[in-house]
Amino acid sequence: MREEEGPRKQTRAPGERSRARIVKEAAQLATIEGIEGLSIGRLADATGIAKSSVYALFGSKEELQLATINEARDSFIVEVVTPALSATEPGCDRLLALCDGFLSYVERRIFPGGCFFVAASAEVGARPGRVHDEVARIQQQWRDLLEREAKIAVEHGELPPGTDPAQIAFELGVILAGTNIVSVLHDDQAVVARARSAVKSRLSG
Repeated sequence: MREEEGPRKQTRAPGERSRARIVKEAAQLATIEGIEGLSIGRLADATGIAKSSVYALFGSKEELQLATINEARDSFIVEVVTPALSATEPGCDRLLALCDGFLSYVERRIFPGGCFFVAASAEVGARPGRVHDEVARIQQQWRDLLEREAKIAVEHGELPPGTDPAQIAFELGVILAGTNIVSVLHDDQAVVARARSAVKSRLSG
């Protein structure tokens, strides 16, 4: 059994590389053309990979969309979440780092259409199905993270007693998502500085 594992890994490797290439391209395109704009044929054209090969890797448009959402989530974790978690202590410092990481992610245009999940939420918000549910699940994870850190900030006395962590998470989420929308729609990077100021003001107590 162990002897067979090596050849199998070598056989899978090209397919895994192709899959990674496709979902990276798909995540970029989705912020401009929408998740519904993704298709087996569209990604075959964009990557130069044969349509039959793309189909073999994903099997359906929906599976391609779900894999793209997962790729965007991984990117968000690398760009925004992990740096904040590794560089700060829980509470207000971490909340500031998470918000700053999000704003930097928008400012640097990791995706050409801004935050993948802000764009995806607007697109699939009223459409039931697996794609909607996965976008909603990941968005909820982000809100839960902000709320958890806000709760710790209250417990540590960094925010006034009686502060509602869920309200803090909501307000910060609105600031961040709204900044993304304005920044992309008007190609206005100045709003990022305004957002940083708004976040600091809200967390100053």
